[in-house]
Amino acid sequence: MNLQPNDKINIARKIAWLAAGFSVIICVLLIVNFIQSKSVNPIESETLKALVERLKSDPQNEALINEIRAFDLLARKAYFTSQWQLRTGGYLLLLGIIVTILSVRYVLSNKPKFGELEEIEKEPYLDSVLARKWIIYVGGSLFVLASVSGILSYNSLNAYQFSKSEVKTDEVVVETAQTSEEKIVEETTAAATQENIVPEEIMKAEPKTVAEEVKTETAAKTESSVFVASQKDLRANYPFFRGAEGNGIAWQTNVPTQWDGAAGTNILWKAKFPKRGFSSPIVWKNKVFITGADNAGREVYCYDLNSGKLLWTALADNIPGSPSKMPSVTADTGFAASTMATNGNSVFAIFATGDLLALDMDGKRLWAKNLGVPDNHYGHSSSLIIYKDKLLIQYDTNKGGKLIALSTASGAEMWTTVRKSKISWSSPVLVNTGNRMELILTTDPNVDSYDPETGKELWSVKCLMGEVGPSAAYSDGLVFAANEYATFAAIKPGSTPEIVWQTDEFLPEVASPLAVNGVVIIATSYGTVAAFDTADGTLLWEQEHSDGFYASPVYAAGNVYLIDMAGVCHIFKAGREFQLVAEPALGEKTVCAPVFADGKILIRGFDNLYCIGK
Repeated sequence: MNLQPNDKINIARKIAWLAAGFSVIICVLLIVNFIQSKSVNPIESETLKALVERLKSDPQNEALINEIRAFDLLARKAYFTSQWQLRTGGYLLLLGIIVTILSVRYVLSNKPKFGELEEIEKEPYLDSVLARKWIIYVGGSLFVLASVSGILSYNSLNAYQFSKSEVKTDEVVVETAQTSEEKIVEETTAAATQENIVPEEIMKAEPKTVAEEVKTETAAKTESSVFVASQKDLRANYPFFRGAEGNGIAWQTNVPTQWDGAAGTNILWKAKFPKRGFSSPIVWKNKVFITGADNAGREVYCYDLNSGKLLWTALADNIPGSPSKMPSVTADTGFAASTMATNGNSVFAIFATGDLLALDMDGKRLWAKNLGVPDNHYGHSSSLIIYKDKLLIQYDTNKGGKLIALSTASGAEMWTTVRKSKISWSSPVLVNTGNRMELILTTDPNVDSYDPETGKELWSVKCLMGEVGPSAAYSDGLVFAANEYATFAAIKPGSTPEIVWQTDEFLPEVASPLAVNGVVIIATSYGTVAAFDTADGTLLWEQEHSDGFYASPVYAAGNVYLIDMAGVCHIFKAGREFQLVAEPALGEKTVCAPVFADGKILIRGFDNLYCIGK
């Protein structure tokens, strides 16, 4: 159909009016979103604050803790939904304005310079200077008001962040660390074949002796022999969060699949914590280490693996730079959310205050320092990991991110890399790509890889957003990263990394993905467990559960162990078809992943530490 010039002008005119009307509607919605965010701010909920205040007077009230957890989850979901609406509205507004401008320009450029009088009489609103002025004034005002509202809405979270004024500046150095020499840690990851276990990558580490400045509380200078654990010893124990490489793979094979916490079946011992926390235990030989903390103090506990006897307690006190006033943390994070790390010679713990403590295996303090109070509105929860003689710390806060390497022997800073990242609650993972060792970190907005020898960023992929809690996984030459309200992506590492596939069908809020045997498993906070093909992202199977998952899945002896928030452990085969093995119950709520020792499993409940065995 051949359109006449006037027909084209009329179509463009109608498009201009429709686009302008659409833009006005979006402007109004953005303004309404701003008004709602100021009148009902989910992050600043008075109800949540009141519940937290009640918890301070009744810290053992599990019903109250669960109520706070559920309310906090709803508040965060409401906040990110509002932010999504804001971003989407901004894009739609920009699109509407562009279409309006292009349509008007087309009309003006094709309109006859001398219009007929009767046409002007028929459409006086198009030629009325006064009308055009009013349209420009009203439209411009709406656009400016919507833009200002959008910016103010987007920054509403800043009001909830930890304030520097809450800490005396002469007592705390916020997010700083003393510098010595700049180096970076070579990284190692695991993946070895043992029946249907993952492919093996060898981690080589040779002990060495260095003379370094031992920065303890007395700042004494000594010659120190650096201890380096072998890969064999690391895998024979459970030294870090999610296993020997932080990747969710346990190398123990003789582990139980049946227990009943309420009845005491296969419960070797149960120990009540002096102080609560959400860190997972770590194990070295016959010792179990775990942290607990509250407003009154921060502590490290050591239990006998065989008997459950509390062997010693170490206090994280009298640390230079430690704040006199505790930072604000939420009930579902607390002051002891980060899992410890050990190399078999020393144990290391970090708390939400930024206090870092190094102890020998008998609880004697080796060194301690404060890294600066982390500006974190929930509380710091990134766990520690060790490579060779270096303690690696992911320190992402509202002020930006850092990756820090400290000497395990002295606490001296060996290198620090400033990261182009926002705050996160995830933990670092060591992987061997076959070509080199890489340290993988997840945050908003990136999945980042670092060369542990030089500190140089190897590659970075922008694919995440929001409050990133899940850590990465690695298998079959791919890095897997996911977060709620963002995406689930499989990334091929290298000098030019690429996203091989991604999906947003099932996304985790807290639990990290697990990749093994050609399958990658996702567990969500709303109770869905799904398995995908590592190669192409094909959904293999999904299972629905009544309780959600915060604890990360762990692979051991051919099975996946996944504990829901009610304390039920769903044990199933890591295969392309779902095959349930067992569903034993702890009898206590938990958000912590299972930890494995020879013939035993350790699980941290809200109040007790359980040792399970045959």
